[in-house]
Amino acid sequence: MNKKIRSQNPSLGIVGFGAFGQLAARHLGPHFEISAYDPSENVAEIAKQLGVRLSSLDSVSHADVILISAPVSSFERVVSEIAIACKPGALIVDVGSVKVVPSEIMRRLLPNHVDIVASHPLFGPQSAATGIAGLKIAVCPIRGRRHARLAAFLRKALGLTVIMTTPESHDKEAAVVQGLTHLIAKVLVKMGPLPTRMTTKSFELLTEAISMVQHDAPEVFEAIEKENPYAESVRRRFFDLAASLSVELETELSTPSHNETGNQ
Repeated sequence: MNKKIRSQNPSLGIVGFGAFGQLAARHLGPHFEISAYDPSENVAEIAKQLGVRLSSLDSVSHADVILISAPVSSFERVVSEIAIACKPGALIVDVGSVKVVPSEIMRRLLPNHVDIVASHPLFGPQSAATGIAGLKIAVCPIRGRRHARLAAFLRKALGLTVIMTTPESHDKEAAVVQGLTHLIAKVLVKMGPLPTRMTTKSFELLTEAISMVQHDAPEVFEAIEKENPYAESVRRRFFDLAASLSVELETELSTPSHNETGNQ
């Protein structure tokens, strides 16, 4: 009986069954019949545990909903292959950290008979370890009208907080929110090991933030810093302000105080 009920669910094809693809499968399993494609041979066991059928990219691309969780480096190739196999009326959603470039690729390569939504779950396996209810997801309508139904599903079925935006607005804010978080985390990790005994609450929150991103795949950092068209200007401004503050502090330290000059 359960099998019959499950088979009535719409089909979901996950392209890229890494850490986030697996997280998606855990939470979307009750709502979809899920298949997945991943070139790695190391995902078979976890796919079996999650009740996900591994298949070819062509087969996965025939699903009612296609979730693209592939790295930016292979994104255009993957979308090109999906474009050949996807069926009319399908909904295609990506979940990458950057939205302007992937949105342009999907709009350009995917056929007109599919709906397209660019999304960015503002969480990952670390921050979603205790559940996803209340966490945020950015949703960018690209083509078609199904974004409204998708947003309703994300709110009602998954309990997510949906932020409707555009790829450009998303990347402008993400360049600060994600760009600086990952950048600062990279620097502080290189300064490690960081203190763990004599710490303040603010420092503990900082190290907690670092722990949420420091184990992300290298492709995530590369995408955030190199594929976001607004990341470079934010990064330069941050470094310029840090350098300016350093000069200011060095100037103050090298200038004798009033008391020191008076005692000479």
